[in-house]
Amino acid sequence: MGAVAGHAHGPYTLYDLDALPDDGLRYELADGWLTELPGDLWHDHAAERLRGLLRDAAALAGADVHVGGPPRDVGTAAGIRRPDAFAVGRDVARAALESQARTYYGPDLLLVAEVVTPRTGSERTDRVRKVAEYAATGIPHYWIVDLEPRPAVTLLELSRPGAADAHYRVRRRVRAGEELSAERPFPVRFDPARLSEME
Repeated sequence: MGAVAGHAHGPYTLYDLDALPDDGLRYELADGWLTELPGDLWHDHAAERLRGLLRDAAALAGADVHVGGPPRDVGTAAGIRRPDAFAVGRDVARAALESQARTYYGPDLLLVAEVVTPRTGSERTDRVRKVAEYAATGIPHYWIVDLEPRPAVTLLELSRPGAADAHYRVRRRVRAGEELSAERPFPVRFDPARLSEME
């Protein structure tokens, strides 16, 4: 990552994040530091497949939600995160579009999901740091998607929403060949193997 004018060595701000060139790379801002998000064809394909599966499930359920992903932001106490997939109420998405806001905040989000890129710095962030951040932000559902050795999804659900000690508990880990079946935030059913399939 190249230096940002006026802040060659940080800490950085949202303005610095916005000033980065549009070179196809993605960054998050946490605790004043910019972090490049790893991505590869496999990761990006799985993230797009997950967004599609969530959109299909929401439509089938008649859920009044919007499913999206980057470049939309999620604000946390640490800074700005860019989850691979998220769901918000349609009225929240409409209001964000009308006000040209690009950031959603904890109470707005129904679900966030991250596709883990193994053996990178972001793996620990997705598995540890974001678990605490997203829980503190009040996001009720967090899914962690693993692609190796075969796709699997770990479903985390917030216990004691709104409480100072709110934290996630693992509801289920679903592996390829099994059916992921969740009723909240809207009914969703699919085999995680589909995350690595081509259309």
